Amino acid sequence: MNARIKVMGWLREPLVHFLIAGLAIFAFNAMRGGVVDAGSRRIVLNESQVERLASYWMQTWRRPPTDAELDALIRDHIKEEIYNREARRLGLDIDDAVIRRRLRNKMEFLIGAEVENAVPRDADLQAVLDADVARYARDPTYSFDHVFVRGADAVAASRARAILAQLKAGREPDELGDPLPIPRSFEKTPAGDVARQFGDRFAAAFGEQRGAGWAGPVASEYGLHLVRIRERGAAVRPALDDVRGAVERDWRTQTRERREAEAYKALLDGYDIKIERPR
Repeated sequence: MNARIKVMGWLREPLVHFLIAGLAIFAFNAMRGGVVDAGSRRIVLNESQVERLASYWMQTWRRPPTDAELDALIRDHIKEEIYNREARRLGLDIDDAVIRRRLRNKMEFLIGAEVENAVPRDADLQAVLDADVARYARDPTYSFDHVFVRGADAVAASRARAILAQLKAGREPDELGDPLPIPRSFEKTPAGDVARQFGDRFAAAFGEQRGAGWAGPVASEYGLHLVRIRERGAAVRPALDDVRGAVERDWRTQTRERREAEAYKALLDGYDIKIERPR
């Protein structure tokens, strides 16, 4: 009775239904000549298979094959089929890691193919967004000025501190520091852009700055900087419509992984597994 309940529960899994549908497709291909018992000595290429060979040729060469070229395609297909069957008769497909991996990939594709065509509900996407708002939020922004000091050694650091004192005393920033081929002032610049311009180390220290006055020195990929942050804009919680594309991509990835795990669990429950570990 327990076994019957277990089997009935397994058959109710929607992804198992999908796998059964996939097996039905393979059975249909077999009836059309697409899948043949390796023990058979009969090879039949029906009209649709020959058309498919010609279609593959056209996709590559952008023209139909000539009669001679089509004959060559057919001969090569037959050669491949014969070698494939003989290899399986010899057991060459058994315990072959490449073949096993390829078959696993096909099963995973079969399970995941349904997700690619699914249309998520807004409620599903909103749940993904709410679960990790920070992932989709727009970066905080900064309006700031900086004075560049070339070098990163003790001498440069001493010089930077001297310039900082002058800035705090009221000297104009344009009169101080070394030239650098980037702007001295930035307006409402996202934190990610700050990191791309000056490097992650600068962005990390820069984000920790407090107050509106001059501070530093802050090290970047160029050297040292004295920094004055004039305005900070908080990170913006996004609306779903603003980040729908990114959220939908993540929803498909998460849904595919979840359904693959559910399908595998359903299949796994149908097996009796015994493991004998080496002593």
